[in-house]
Parts: sequence; structure tokens; C-alpha cells
Amino acid sequence: MEFVPEEGKHLHEDCSTLILPALSIGNVGQLVADLLISSMGSERVGYLDDPNVLPCVGNDAYGPFPQGDLALPLEAYDSLSNALTIIQQRSPVVKGMMIEFAKNMADFLAGSGKKHIIVLSSLDFGKWQKVDMSSGLQIHYLSSANSNGTDENCEQLGWKKLQEYDPSQKHWKHLSDLAEGNVTLEDITSVEDELEEENYYASLPFAALFSFLKAKGLKVTCLLCYCSEGDNISDAFQLGDAVCKLLQLNHPITGELSLSLLSFLFFFCNDLYVLFIFVVFYNVSLFFLSIVCYLAK
Repeated sequence: MEFVPEEGKHLHEDCSTLILPALSIGNVGQLVADLLISSMGSERVGYLDDPNVLPCVGNDAYGPFPQGDLALPLEAYDSLSNALTIIQQRSPVVKGMMIEFAKNMADFLAGSGKKHIIVLSSLDFGKWQKVDMSSGLQIHYLSSANSNGTDENCEQLGWKKLQEYDPSQKHWKHLSDLAEGNVTLEDITSVEDELEEENYYASLPFAALFSFLKAKGLKVTCLLCYCSEGDNISDAFQLGDAVCKLLQLNHPITGELSLSLLSFLFFFCNDLYVLFIFVVFYNVSLFFLSIVCYLAK
């Protein structure tokens, strides 16, 4: 993985904490990254280039109107006032290459002097075994602070450790062995296939990132929430609020902020979804009407 700085910019050593979304259902981690970047007035300092990430390019993601600034798959933003770096990932990892991507990311972050990595991810609500919605959306966590994944600070904030994490369970142990170099690279493909079939949680991107970052001796905290595909704005706000509580940041994330983010203005995120459906059905209706008129001649 290579860091390509913007002209005249660089990653600041003072930004020792880094936030990294892990792609999953609903893209909640990515939405949170957009919220934090915008609310903190962060500046883009460069890009990350990794062969395991699918290439993509888009227009400016943060202005109410695109200004022509290109957005690329992996971007790095610094917020000096919060001593925080945020990485935004806009395209998925090539199938079967998540282990390699996690290894490259861990190598890069360890070499860049980061001390605390916060990984953001959503989990499939349909996989939740012991559902408890008595207090609304719950934040779950996984930490490298202790071998069993617990963290006293997270517990004090009222969050629950991910129950499905068991470092002695074979799938999680296999990830740990990969991260520590106890398994050869030739075994990676078969391992990923096995993980995906037999253990949902250990197969997710956040699990690979957690294992490889932890193996590098970095402090890692995964913040997780269960959700379904659809309108995930509320999930993003609550997970973003959890980040602010963990880091004791004074940057309230309000609903008005999402109105200026292009990532919040498509499909399920607002009335544009309804407009999109209307336009599709309207055009389909016109198409079939034209066929009927043609056949009636």
C-alpha cells in the first residue's frame, strides 16, 4: 500500500488516532466517515493506493454541488484540531483479497506512527442471535485492550462486547495465525472461503482488519452496530455519536449536516429515492403503452 500526498501536504504526526470504515451491510461505516470528515472540517491530505481495492472515480463528495474535485477509492483526511486522521474507502476489496488488503493496511498504519485505530462496521441484523432493543440501537465493540476483546472504557460507556468473538474459536484463531505469520500465503484463499461459509463474523472485513492491526501491536477498537439494508442514516448518526463519545470530541453531528452530503442524497437516503422510482415506472409505462399502440395499428 502506497500513500500519495496532495501537493504540499502530508500525514501529520500529531494525528495519532485514525478512523477506518470496514465495508459491510448498509455501508454505515462509510457514512460515518463522511459525517465526521464534514463536521470536523477535515482536509484531504492524500490518497492510498492498493492493488486489492477495486478502482473507481467520482466527483466531489462533500460539497452541496460537485466542484469537479475527483474522489478516489481510498482517501486520507486530517483533522489537526482533534489529532485525528480519517480514511474513507469508496469501493470494495477484490473478492478473495481481504486478507492481503488487511495486511497491507496494517503495515502502512504501523509504519505511519498511528497509535489507536478505530474500525467502524455494521452487522447484518438477521444474524443477531440475542436481540435486545429495549434501549434502542445498541453499540457493540471489540477491543485489543484485553485478550478476550473487552475494554473497560467501552463498558463504562454502556456498550456490549461482541459476544461472537472468541479468540480460541478456530475461525478467529485462524485469522490470528494469518496475522502473526503462522499460516502460509498459499492457504489464504481456502481460509477466506471457509470463514465465509462457517462463521459470518470472522468473515467480515472488520475481523481481518482487527486481527492484522492487533498483530502489529496497535491499539484497535471496533465499533459495531446491527442494521439492515435501506435507510441507514439514523444508524450512521448513532455510530458517529459513539465515536465522539469514545474520543471525547465536542463535535455534535446534527441532521442538518447530512443535507449537504452527496452520499446522503441518493436512493434510500431521502425523497430522491421516491423520485427515482417514479421516473422508472413512468418510463416503463410509456414503453409498454407505445408497444400497445403499435400493435393496435
